Amino acid sequence: MARNERNTQHNNNEPEMKERIVAINRVSKTVKGGRIFKFAALVVVGDGKGTVGFGLGKAGEVPDAIRKGIEDAKKHLITISLKGDTIPHEVIGKFGAGEVLMKPAAPGTGVIAGGAVRAVVEAAGIKDIRAKALRSNNPCNVVSATMEGLSRLRTAEQAAAIRGKSVKEILG
Repeated sequence: MARNERNTQHNNNEPEMKERIVAINRVSKTVKGGRIFKFAALVVVGDGKGTVGFGLGKAGEVPDAIRKGIEDAKKHLITISLKGDTIPHEVIGKFGAGEVLMKPAAPGTGVIAGGAVRAVVEAAGIKDIRAKALRSNNPCNVVSATMEGLSRLRTAEQAAAIRGKSVKEILG
């Protein structure tokens, strides 16, 4: 198990979630008596089966910030469309200055992605993907862009249903 990864299961009906800490930021405020330090933790939570979420927790101590981030992530879970162990099609996710290009990969390729993108796709349960963070490398924007891109994924069956066509017409 990775250093920044934990598994939790609270109730019997709630699925086991993998938690991954993406970034911890220390912020200081200077006051008359000295400096006051606070912490912000960016956390990704997923079940490894297509459900993933992220959250930002802020507190005076690191463990409290992580706990708040996990609670926030569990409140903002999304379910993504998968095609086996990869994504159904190429997608570009955009958020703020962050932009992430994600492409499906052949079985056995593995996760070819950088830090923040890797945390999200591994928590979601994607085993084969090629991804590149373009423009910003700010972890908050990269994670948000990845989540935005993953939320726009559609399988051929879903696209056919939306457009009122058959799967054969969509795939050609």
